[in-house]
Amino acid sequence: MFDYILLNQCVVQPGRTHYGGGIIVNPEFNHGIEGWTTFGQGVIKEGMSEEGNRFVVAHRRTRSLDGISQKVVLEEGMLYSFSAWIQLSDGSDTVAVVFRTSHGDLIHGGKAAAKQGCWSLLKGGLVANFSGTVDILIQSKNTTGDIWIDNVSLQPFTKQQWRSHQAKSIDKVRRAKFRFKVTTNANKTVVEGAVISINHVESGFPFGCGMNYHILQSTAYQDWFALRFKFATFTNEMKWYTTEKVQGHENYTLADAMLSFAKLNGISVRGHNIFWDNPKQQPGWVKDLSPEELRIAAEKRILSVVKRYSGQLIAWDVMNENLHFHFFEDKLGENASAFYYYTAHQLDPNTTMFINEYNTIEHSKDETAHAVNYMNKLENILAFPGNKDLPIGIGLQGHFGAGEPNLAYMRSALDILGSTGYPIWLTEVDIDKCPNQAKYLEDILWEGYTHPAVKGIIIFAGPEYAGFNVTTLADRDFKNTEAGDVVDKLIREWKTENLQFKADNTGSSEISLFHGEYNVTAKHPVTDSSTSQKIKVTQNISGKTVHIHID
Repeated sequence: MFDYILLNQCVVQPGRTHYGGGIIVNPEFNHGIEGWTTFGQGVIKEGMSEEGNRFVVAHRRTRSLDGISQKVVLEEGMLYSFSAWIQLSDGSDTVAVVFRTSHGDLIHGGKAAAKQGCWSLLKGGLVANFSGTVDILIQSKNTTGDIWIDNVSLQPFTKQQWRSHQAKSIDKVRRAKFRFKVTTNANKTVVEGAVISINHVESGFPFGCGMNYHILQSTAYQDWFALRFKFATFTNEMKWYTTEKVQGHENYTLADAMLSFAKLNGISVRGHNIFWDNPKQQPGWVKDLSPEELRIAAEKRILSVVKRYSGQLIAWDVMNENLHFHFFEDKLGENASAFYYYTAHQLDPNTTMFINEYNTIEHSKDETAHAVNYMNKLENILAFPGNKDLPIGIGLQGHFGAGEPNLAYMRSALDILGSTGYPIWLTEVDIDKCPNQAKYLEDILWEGYTHPAVKGIIIFAGPEYAGFNVTTLADRDFKNTEAGDVVDKLIREWKTENLQFKADNTGSSEISLFHGEYNVTAKHPVTDSSTSQKIKVTQNISGKTVHIHID
């Protein structure tokens, strides 16, 4: 589908044209600049490499949108995947694709880091909520040099085609096909007709839910949660402003009790969070501390919370919303966040340390938290002394507004961040109330689940009883809303139902199962003797044979 491995690399020659260019005219510039026009000021001209590769040059630019343009017709309801290879003749900058409507509105479609001397892949997209023409523009605030562009593509997909691709991705990244072979223990002869029963025990994909202190007050809430979810994030109870409302008076009562409930019910918990970089989200007494006083207080905080829960959590959101805000950097210096990642890792070395940010996948207009800036933040943290081998994770909150989500943009951002190889979690997924809230929630969850780089999803939703009023899954009597029905349906669809089948004349049977843990029982068709064993289905088992021996 795309040059996944090249998304965070700069290469000597541009990569292939995706989908043959899709609906783009002259996508590889083999016919000069035919089909392309100049937007704004400046000049567009042909370029050619020493190897004979043709491309286009946006020259003499004075404004960020000056450069090449091509008009295309969008069809309402279609999803459009964009890609192009770009290079700057001088310096470096973040380069974006922008779609300009006939009314002059600008739809931001994706960004990439470009520089002099090599080609970078720009990916993006949009979901058309109207039918009409748009101009495709390439934007760069660096106007000191030229933009080189090559191998441009805009490929339309129907929603059915998009879902079809997701289904294929599930078979590839969430399921494994392998073979059972049943033999006797005594002489290793195959057992034709052996009855094999498979019972699902635990899903291999973490799908969880936000949890708050109301769970300590209601057995109905406890039952509702434990029936569905084996992963959780506490919404507020581990945050600094909850555990130390008054300086020097720590209180972990709520977090401790909630963690005890989680352990009792086999629920894994993400630590949220050690620090929140938003100045408005500090404990009241923290805001007026001097830099030295803040340094001492922050050291006490990280030692306290991380030591307390070391080895008990699957992740730490070390610095929450560190791209949008910089409270600690402003007070303590530009390496404050990187230092806290180092410290947290020293205190809890076997837990993944996450950045946790919003708008990276959900809002293409956000100039602060787009995927390129996120990657730069990752690099800065990992460049800090001692952080080279830090087990770092990419947390994407996923707070979507009302209206249809831009799945094409979401996928392009996941592609870019996934190319780093670090695990991605969607950490706080919800969607504002709107007429199609349940459907849009399902679309978002499917996009996350089917992307190979996403290793887990937590939705920040829940029952009305617990105050979840943005995305509500159940009413005050714990009866499902439409959104709740969607979540329950996906929980069922993303696991293998209990199965029973017979081995063939070689004692074998091929099967495809969702990743996870299973109890497997093989029963002899004549003697009724049987044996049981547990198996763990992962991508590593794909194509292999699992042997079962009956006494």
